[in-house]
Amino acid sequence: MRIAIASGKGGTGKTTVAVNLAALLAKMEKSTVTYADCDVEEPNGHIFLKPWIGSSEIVTIPVPVIDDERCNVCGACSSFCQYKALATISDRVLVFDELCHGCGGCTLVCGEGAIRERPREVGVVETGATVTRESGAVVEFVHGRLQVKELQAVPVIKAVKKRLPDNGISILDAPPGTSCPMVEAVRDSDLVLLVTEPTPFGLHDLEIAVETVRRLEINAAVIVNRSDIGDDRVREYCKGEGIEIIAEIPHSREIAETYSRGRMLAGRIDSFTARMRNMIPRVLELAGTKS
Repeated sequence: MRIAIASGKGGTGKTTVAVNLAALLAKMEKSTVTYADCDVEEPNGHIFLKPWIGSSEIVTIPVPVIDDERCNVCGACSSFCQYKALATISDRVLVFDELCHGCGGCTLVCGEGAIRERPREVGVVETGATVTRESGAVVEFVHGRLQVKELQAVPVIKAVKKRLPDNGISILDAPPGTSCPMVEAVRDSDLVLLVTEPTPFGLHDLEIAVETVRRLEINAAVIVNRSDIGDDRVREYCKGEGIEIIAEIPHSREIAETYSRGRMLAGRIDSFTARMRNMIPRVLELAGTKS
């Protein structure tokens, strides 16, 4: 079972929900629970779970190398590339590695066999485990880190997902927003929990996130964080769209202080722990019913 935690914007409390949900599920369900941080541009789940890392693997993508002796500068490769990673000038073809998505199409359209591929490092995936102090349960851990200045987050996210077990429960902490990295992270999930806040910005980005998840044909539910600020428009929107709000978490100075110290909330703050525990049966029920 795969449950993705996502949000239309950053700062809504997505990672807070993801790490604490993983810890509580590991204790309550007595099954293998894996936390996967797919926010590879800014992974921070490790700050709270504090795992030991058992293995590390470099992630690469194939990028083209032009054989100038074979190349007849026909321009077929650069015309094919939709990402402008290749450019044909008067007497040669230029390659812009940072723009390449590693699709391999240029090698197929080259009639002279003048293109070969080499691996280029874009990030790293680390796996391990943690025993949560608050619950005493073991949570398997995997996260990806995109290299500085790299643009291609999706290959690293794919590498993270390849390390998820086939059994048990996997909690995927998705990147914020609704661009390609978020789509890749939540793809093939059984349920997406959308964390939002009752503000105009929260509602705007929630609407976009809901549309994205629906296009992927994945069940979705909403968690309203800082639920006692703002207004009721998020609740009205969810009611009108038939989207279930499975938990509301009030604004709390204690939660903010605990989070700022890099500590888990489950087992430390009773009100938060109770709300998370109460929603878990419904989360598992929704995840077991694909759209």
